[in-house]
Amino acid sequence: MSGAGAPNLTVDASDLRVAVIAGSWHEEIMSSLIDGARETLAQAGAEHGLFRVAGAFELPLAAQAALTPANAGGGGFDAAICLGVIIRGGTPHFDYVCNAVTDGLTRVQLDTGKPVGFGVLTTDTEQQALDRSGRPGAPESKGREAAEAALHLAVTARRIRETGLA
Repeated sequence: MSGAGAPNLTVDASDLRVAVIAGSWHEEIMSSLIDGARETLAQAGAEHGLFRVAGAFELPLAAQAALTPANAGGGGFDAAICLGVIIRGGTPHFDYVCNAVTDGLTRVQLDTGKPVGFGVLTTDTEQQALDRSGRPGAPESKGREAAEAALHLAVTARRIRETGLA
């Protein structure tokens, strides 16, 4: 599994507001991803809200809305955790959606200057997604990992901005 060698990214996030944005496809897998993210956020002390979208393709716009400052018409969240499931089918649709979601979430993160936790499963089979979902018995929890990464980056980016050497 790809989780071997994962770092410990535990941080105090008690002063952060985080949006958990989740697709609606593959509900069994999605609910486990959401649970993993929400448990991690609660343990870190972050205030968080859950927002559901139709599918993975809709995640970038929802993340942009969440991370845009409130005075500019957005949610004003400090970070977003984006969760989705894309399972390969028999057409190139899989590749287009995976690329669009990855590129879109990367752009949102760079444009807003705020972390986006990438918890989008892109798998060949449903079993691979179940194995990464964090459900009981699963060897990995990508919802937890996405939340940890976003929280860690939020704290690190704030420290970098505050440290300035000038």
